[in-house]
Amino acid sequence: MTANEGAGAAAPAYVEGHGLLEGRTVLITAAAGAGIGFAAARRAVEEGCRAIMISDMHERRLAEAAERLRALGHEAAVHALRCDVTREGDVQALVEAAEDRLGGIDILINNAGLGGFRPVVEMSDEEWTRVLDVTLTGTMRMTRATLRRMIPRRRGVIVNNASVLGWRAQKGQSHYAAAKAAVMAFTRCSAVEAAEYGIRINAVSPSIAMHEFLKKAAGPGELEALATQEAFGRAAEVWEVANVMMFLASDYAGYMVGEVVSVSSQRA
Repeated sequence: MTANEGAGAAAPAYVEGHGLLEGRTVLITAAAGAGIGFAAARRAVEEGCRAIMISDMHERRLAEAAERLRALGHEAAVHALRCDVTREGDVQALVEAAEDRLGGIDILINNAGLGGFRPVVEMSDEEWTRVLDVTLTGTMRMTRATLRRMIPRRRGVIVNNASVLGWRAQKGQSHYAAAKAAVMAFTRCSAVEAAEYGIRINAVSPSIAMHEFLKKAAGPGELEALATQEAFGRAAEVWEVANVMMFLASDYAGYMVGEVVSVSSQRA
């Protein structure tokens, strides 16, 4: 048995911040709870952002997430506002509030997404539409509203959260995979438009990052089986995905436009 068979390799030590976002302002959707969104918010604070606004659908978890960020002891001002990305009014209110409280949005991370396990023959129109509305159209709404503020300033960065399911096939995931493939295409097309104004748009494409909400959305034994297929024999830690988001948001990715970066320990 190799080191990557069986239980899988141990997770690496947590990587400390290096000031990648020093002095920047950050807005992140779906940042409550234990998923990639909160991990990205924590990393942004640890990377030196001067102010951050997080949003989510769930008021209680959002308030708890904001307190956890403040408890890190960094100097970043932490703001929170509930937002349903399927509602244009909520999106406009969030972006307007972020512009006001942060003093302008330097970085937007579009993390909101919705999945679930459902074979095509059992899928209702409502299930299909809901997943695409949150995952794809929500990303478009946030990008559109934020670009309208960034373009006059001729600067800014947007990082979208896609998925390797935009490239791979997996049973029960046709709605989610279709939405994530569309997020990739949207990233590429919106990026070439935004580049004319000095704005960068890119995306991460995680394979599997284990957290409690993902477990609820997957089929029985599905996540465990997928994790064993990864080269390290384990799922990613959510902060490992967030690390790549921080890179794309930083000046180190200054020449990257419309790229979709696979965060995976196997071939995309």
